[in-house]
Amino acid sequence: MSNARQDGADAGRTVQEATKDEEAREALASHTGDRPLMPDEEAAADGNQLDPGLAEHEWEMDTLGAEVKGEGQID
Repeated sequence: MSNARQDGADAGRTVQEATKDEEAREALASHTGDRPLMPDEEAAADGNQLDPGLAEHEWEMDTLGAEVKGEGQID
């Protein structure tokens, strides 16, 4: 069974190549919401505050992950 589309549009191309092409096209597409924010959503977003310790925690986790040895190590 062939991986090419039956309508011949991608004759000779594999599904994987077509998928990569579509993902590349999608990555360059505009990413917007499907509707404008409602006033209550906008107010909630403006009120969000980041935890001051979050950046430090993320750095610690990145460092631990980068230096892991043994089980769980990704080569």
